[in-house]
Amino acid sequence: MAGLEGMEQPRGDRRATVSRWSPTVEDEHALKALELFGNPTEAEVPLPSRPESAATARRIVQMIVLREWGLTAKTAEAAVLLVSELVGNAVRHTGARVFGLRMRHRRGWIRIEVRDPSRGLPCLMPVQDMDISGRGLFLVDKLADRWGVDLLPRGKTTWFEIRVTDR
Repeated sequence: MAGLEGMEQPRGDRRATVSRWSPTVEDEHALKALELFGNPTEAEVPLPSRPESAATARRIVQMIVLREWGLTAKTAEAAVLLVSELVGNAVRHTGARVFGLRMRHRRGWIRIEVRDPSRGLPCLMPVQDMDISGRGLFLVDKLADRWGVDLLPRGKTTWFEIRVTDR
């Protein structure tokens, strides 16, 4: 590698990495999550307000964007990152026991919504290079084409939309 001549390179066990992750395994996890919680394209899916629910939401979003809607890997990557940020905010800041996940696709757009029972509005904070937290809405603001918050009689829905090219 350029610039690293003479430097010892880390030697990880590549077999362990390959056996832990594969598209087939991820698809199986996503299918189990869809079976257990439901399909957020049909109705709002309630998920427990726990940190591990972010992984569940990511799997569901990836499966739907790639397999059901047939969109690009780049779109799926952005949607997965952004839903993870919204779920993280709902879990960390609302005190809720459950939050809702909803996904919609219309010509040229996808919309992903996270609903929680708190009426506290999320706050877009200025971000510095060395900040290790507080980047969630900053990422949503930079990567989504549109995003916002809809106040409800009991809670709010935080959402983002990404422009897509339908195949």
